[in-house]
Amino acid sequence: MNNDLITQAQQNLAPVSRQAATEGIVLLKNEDATLPLRAHETVSLFGRCQIDTYRSGTGSGGAVNVPYSVSALQGLSEHSAISLNQELVDVYQHWIERHPFDDGGGGWAAEPWFQQEMPVTQELAQQAALKSDKAIVFIGRTAGEDQDNADAPGSYRLTETELDMLNQVSKHFASVIVVMNVTNIMDMSWLNTLAHKESIKAVLYSWAAGMEGGHALADILAGTHAPSGRLTDTIAYRLEDYPSSANFGRKDVNLYAEDIYVGYRYFETFAKQAVQFPFGYGLSYTDFSREFIDFTVSGQGRDTVLMFKVKVTNIGDTYAGKEVVQLYLAAPQGELGKPARVLVGFDKTQRLHPGESQLVTIEVGADRLASFDDSGVTGCKNCYVIEQGDYQFYLGASVREAQPIDAKWNVAQTLVIEQLTEAGAPVRAFERIKPVAAQNQYTIRYEPVPLRSVDMAQRIQAAMPETLALTGDQGIKLQHVKQQKASLEQFVAQLNPSQLATLVRGEGMCSPKVTPGTAAAFGGVSDELFSFGIPVVAAADGPSGIRMDSGHKATQVPIGTLLGCTWNRALNRKLFNLVGQELKANQIDTLLGPGINIHRHPLNGRNFEYFSEDPLMTGTMAAAQTLGLKEAGVSGTIKHYAANDQETARVDVDSVMSQRALREVHIKAFEMAVKEGGATTIMTAYNPVNGHWAASNFDLNTTILRQEWGYQGIVMTDWWAKMNDPIEAGKEAKTFTSFMIRSQNDLYMVVENDGAKANAMGDDTLEALENGTLQLGELQRCAINICRFILDTPAMARPLVPYEPIKSFAAIADSATDALALSQPLQIESKTNTRLTFSVEQAGVYQCFADLSYDRDSLAQSACSLWLNGEFSQTLPTNGTEGNMVRVEGLKVRLEPGIYHLDLDFVKPGLLLKQLEWIQD
Repeated sequence: MNNDLITQAQQNLAPVSRQAATEGIVLLKNEDATLPLRAHETVSLFGRCQIDTYRSGTGSGGAVNVPYSVSALQGLSEHSAISLNQELVDVYQHWIERHPFDDGGGGWAAEPWFQQEMPVTQELAQQAALKSDKAIVFIGRTAGEDQDNADAPGSYRLTETELDMLNQVSKHFASVIVVMNVTNIMDMSWLNTLAHKESIKAVLYSWAAGMEGGHALADILAGTHAPSGRLTDTIAYRLEDYPSSANFGRKDVNLYAEDIYVGYRYFETFAKQAVQFPFGYGLSYTDFSREFIDFTVSGQGRDTVLMFKVKVTNIGDTYAGKEVVQLYLAAPQGELGKPARVLVGFDKTQRLHPGESQLVTIEVGADRLASFDDSGVTGCKNCYVIEQGDYQFYLGASVREAQPIDAKWNVAQTLVIEQLTEAGAPVRAFERIKPVAAQNQYTIRYEPVPLRSVDMAQRIQAAMPETLALTGDQGIKLQHVKQQKASLEQFVAQLNPSQLATLVRGEGMCSPKVTPGTAAAFGGVSDELFSFGIPVVAAADGPSGIRMDSGHKATQVPIGTLLGCTWNRALNRKLFNLVGQELKANQIDTLLGPGINIHRHPLNGRNFEYFSEDPLMTGTMAAAQTLGLKEAGVSGTIKHYAANDQETARVDVDSVMSQRALREVHIKAFEMAVKEGGATTIMTAYNPVNGHWAASNFDLNTTILRQEWGYQGIVMTDWWAKMNDPIEAGKEAKTFTSFMIRSQNDLYMVVENDGAKANAMGDDTLEALENGTLQLGELQRCAINICRFILDTPAMARPLVPYEPIKSFAAIADSATDALALSQPLQIESKTNTRLTFSVEQAGVYQCFADLSYDRDSLAQSACSLWLNGEFSQTLPTNGTEGNMVRVEGLKVRLEPGIYHLDLDFVKPGLLLKQLEWIQD
């Protein structure tokens, strides 16, 4: 790693992260022009999240070790235009000293979704009101992996203490601003039920905005920038009104009975009255006019392109700002049935000063107007079609406010846009929603979902690749393929079955063969593979920044939901280009992100990693971020493919849906990221989709992804995923890698460090080759995919240096009298950062062994890093041990006689380190 390049990358990234955070903040209410704050006003801050400001969610998508983090209090305090009631700030600071942040004991997903809030007494609120003009109340929530939100206080709903705080503050202040420092949308119905609700003048979602979030919030509150964020989800009055509520959270089968009617597609069609804040909604400090200028149609049939030109003008007189242009379609119901409104295009203006205008052009291809016919009701089964009729377009500030424009496209007869094949169809019978028009509104009826009719055995056999004749080592290195001196096929033909089986196994977490603390190493992880010139490639968790469990620092950018709310594809592309430069400086080849699952339900604990309830919004942002990373020379691993829409029973619950829902909603963003974003890395989901676990789902990974979309990159599993038979389904296991390979999921993530060659997990790849249930050509096909990907990674440009398993450390000049003898086990008994001093009497190579426990399940992860005399030595990662003491084998180090300071850094808290033992070779 190049520290100068890392520092430069972080310096370049910080201001763009701040800009993104600013543009993703959504102002939902602003009565009496309460915001922005005026220079003469003093503001009182209530709520502990002014200090303990959430910058991300928990789990792999949020666990970034940051060099600094700007809280809301710090951001507001440092802004020259904001004056705070410092006495109240002092009260909160002293209270938090006595009630520190609760991390739940540390570790994986242990942190509670909310923190204990300081009760606000009537006296405190009265005193604050006497000394200030306005109040800001902070509401905070986090969320993350392994646990969904709950329809309960402290999660989706406010706690009694929070409600009391709001009541006290709104009783004594005439102007109250509520800041939602949250990772998911929450219940907002309290805005209509508070005793003094008329005092709540302004409400905004600041989300979890990364490490520059406090500065971004101050920029908005002070009016340095006008808010330009718009919702990418619908906020309904009641949780039960979301159409997926009936099935969300089940542990066996999750029926997608709502079909394509997710989010606003449902509400605008069937339940407008249930909506509190509509999709696309958001306010500014200024006003804009949108003048429809021109509509043209070019091309014919599937090549038709619709062009819309809109003149946007800032008609305010004070503030500059950006406006989002939103274009919606009302399609004829036809035979298939359609949502009342669908987003088909959007763009964001530059910053417009009062009186300034910009002409915005939105281009809509015919494919955005098409629907998938999985039943044949249009006469075109398994096709994307545009049914005959009038297609009316709407322009506006949100899906609800959009008005019809003079842009109607008539389709005289049904057009076939794309002829496909049946793929990924369900095998379980159920019914789905379909609209019925009656008296200018739609009611719900249900229809049976078409079931699978193809013979999967025949399909897989027809796609069977040829087996390359094994040639043995011909002296061809991977660099020769890069130089076009040999083909990939010639290169892979050199590898024997054992070497091929090693190649499809990734190692981690915290592999010492790559950048410390990252999620995985793959490629040349064995000496044999390395001898063929295959470098070791590094993958790091994301998507909100680089997670390194070694304790090394990285920039944390805003969560995915906030970045979606920017509605700014160019900004997302720029931001992730800079993230890519930081990755490259850290010698990391792929970021495990962006996350692009759909916000199917507000309680999904991992929604913060994703963008929206809408597939076009999600796909647009996914393509932008993937392109940004690609331009920096690294890649983004889009995840989780597919339908990983809840954390409850996430490795077991079967996502059962129609082909239409799968294609139009749940994998549309993946298709866009591949076709428009040039994605070359995909991670499959933990869950089964229509009976087949995603990692061994042939139709997802081969029929659709590779045959239909033309994808040539790699597919990797999620960490310690399970697989089952791509033909018969049935029993699943982590060891069924032969099924993974057959489906063309190329890479299993992960086995233990140095365990790929030894087959440490005991997978069935070689066994399946021997008994004929897997063909050698299938394994070679995965190897070709992996090597093709590696050819375009930064790893190919780095010096091909063999992994040195033994690192040398020098003693320090110190005569410490309290030094422990390394000849005896070092007793630790700690969960927190600790320093020990030990002495080495005899020079030699010593291997570290740790006795530790971690009271979580096997999917949870924790880590402790060891530093010797201020230099990084190794990370001791572990999965949950259910509280049982286990021995973890660490690395070997070369030590000379003398004194050493050993610093233990519990980078990811949770584990209990009992003792370390250093055994000399």
